[in-house]
Amino acid sequence: MDRAALADFLRRRREALRPEDAGLPAGVRRRTPGLRREEVAALAVMSTDYYTRLEQRRGPQPSEQMLASLARALRLTGDERDYLFRVAGHSAPTTVSAATHVAPALLRVLDRLHDVPALILSNLGETLVQNRMADALFGDRSACTGLARSEIYRWFTDPRERLRYPEDDRDRQSRAQVANLRAAYGSMGSRSRAGELVRALQKASTEFAELWERHEVAQRFADHKTLIHPEIGPIELDCQALFTEDQSQALLVLTAPPHTEDDEKLRLLAVLGQDRFADR
Repeated sequence: MDRAALADFLRRRREALRPEDAGLPAGVRRRTPGLRREEVAALAVMSTDYYTRLEQRRGPQPSEQMLASLARALRLTGDERDYLFRVAGHSAPTTVSAATHVAPALLRVLDRLHDVPALILSNLGETLVQNRMADALFGDRSACTGLARSEIYRWFTDPRERLRYPEDDRDRQSRAQVANLRAAYGSMGSRSRAGELVRALQKASTEFAELWERHEVAQRFADHKTLIHPEIGPIELDCQALFTEDQSQALLVLTAPPHTEDDEKLRLLAVLGQDRFADR
């Protein structure tokens, strides 16, 4: 661990960021450039004291999980993320962990979306980050671990996952989930996380196994869908997806036409705050 290099890198990256770059209000005039230490700490979900000690060359060696949080908070590119890991005394992230590093370009767009649900998904249906409106609509998915981080896996193994969709739309959703996974499997290979997910689901779900044999391939989201919120009820939303160049991540934005009943429901959702689906 190169404490001096780590401290200097963190400080310079923090000073290079403006509040609006990280989705924060600009606020009053600042005496120093960039973000404050407490702001970086909050974005990385760590204590200000811990982060301050890192910048002062006296902190303990950060874990890989902590470094991943810092990379996201500081909006680092892939090369910058790898450098951060190395100066902190770790190897550069493996392909598995690097795949969950949010693309900075998508994150910059997400940071500017406050009044509509928006989230960034991996090509395996893992929620990498979501805004407060998405929390209110879908619930906080950060507690999911292992294979259950993938909404594809949850769809075929947890009946509660289907409660957010109308019953007459669930067959279409099942086919879409499998087709998306087939696209990821084709690009990542049988020995990848996609292959691991396929093998687990073939054992866990007869429905999945039957749909997998159809060899349907697609990587898209429905342009229009109805979601069922436990407090507000059904909400009809338009769905737009923005993909990274390599198609490994997508920013999903859900909107309703202005001055409609569904637009009013989104406004109500913002007031109600976060609610979980079906006892989550």
